[in-house]
Amino acid sequence: MKPAPPEQDAFVVLQRAAARLMDGVAELLKPYGLRPGQYNVLRILRGAHPEQLACHEIAARMMTREPDLTRLLDRLEAAGLAKRTRQASDRRVVRVGITASGLELLRQLDEPMLALHRSQFACLGPARMATLTRLLRRLLAS
Repeated sequence: MKPAPPEQDAFVVLQRAAARLMDGVAELLKPYGLRPGQYNVLRILRGAHPEQLACHEIAARMMTREPDLTRLLDRLEAAGLAKRTRQASDRRVVRVGITASGLELLRQLDEPMLALHRSQFACLGPARMATLTRLLRRLLAS
């Protein structure tokens, strides 16, 4: 059997690595009743806090495309982690902000998430980690 071209091999390995890393994140979040996409939105909202963001701004900042951002926001709002408001000047525009409960949940998750990421990448060491990050940033910029 002929080996795969290096570009295809790199693509497959990168996808498998990303899936494995996200599996760890999903397992960590499960006891908190969150999915990775919801966690991502909460982190985006925390980064903008105290400002609120329009839905299209949230979508543009997400790590992965979310097929139904409205439903995701419905769940976060129902859990009291995010709050939506309609803009007075244009009722079609919905802005989203993080609540105090959302901020507190993220504070609880900060250390366990950092510990998870440290364990996930421990096999690389600092120099390889820096190289990997530089290469991935270059790939994203291309």
